[in-house]
This record gives sequence, C-alpha cells and structure tokens, in this order.
Amino acid sequence: METLNRSELRKLIMTILYQINVYEKNKIKYEIDDVIKEVVPIENEFVKDMVYGVTTYQNEIDKIANQYLNDWTIDRLGNTDQAILRMGIYELLYTNTPEIVSINEAVELAKSYSDDDVRKMINGVLDKVYHNK
Repeated sequence: METLNRSELRKLIMTILYQINVYEKNKIKYEIDDVIKEVVPIENEFVKDMVYGVTTYQNEIDKIANQYLNDWTIDRLGNTDQAILRMGIYELLYTNTPEIVSINEAVELAKSYSDDDVRKMINGVLDKVYHNK
C-alpha cells in the first residue's frame, strides 16, 4: 500500500466508522483494531487516532451534532453521512488539524458520498461547531 495522503486516509476512516456503525446497530461484536486492519492493513497512527477518537467521544459528538441539526438527529442520517459528520466534528474539536481543513475534507467526502441536502446539512453543522468552538 503506497503512502496515502490524509484525504485518502479520511475516506478509509469513513469506511471504518461506517462498518462500526453497522456492527453497533446490529449488535454484532467487533474489535476496533480488527475493523481497522480489514480496511487499512498497515499500521497508521492518523487512522487509529481518528477512529478511536470518534468512537471514544461519540456521545459528545452526537450531542453536538443534534444541537445543530435543525429538527433532525444524527441517527436519522445514513451510516455514511453519520461517519462523515462524526469525523468532521471530532477533527474540529479534538485535533490540531486546521479548522478550515477539517470542514473542507468532510464536505469533500459528503460531495462524493452524500446527497446534496445532506452535504449542505453537514457543512452547516460543521460551520456552527467551528463558530461556537
């Protein structure tokens, strides 16, 4: 596996978070490290930090998301959209990634994997999180 840039790694993180969400919803036992290894066979600190960060702070992240999702809740979004939004909020609040990069990366993923309304919703939530940081 050649060296992937952070944007490419975020796509893999989204896949891992998606998978974990599916396991959770179906009450399937899993080990986070095994899910990571299925998607990213080589050790990668960024991937590990992001996945463990999102899963560790998921309750806080979801509370924040729900606060800014007007008349909507994160659990009503599709698994992919949830993964993108959680990753974006986590990166905004818990990492040293420049805010603009966190938001842009999440919106780029949403452009590829979410419909237009959801992309706008994700952008709006991240924008509010950023301005209320």
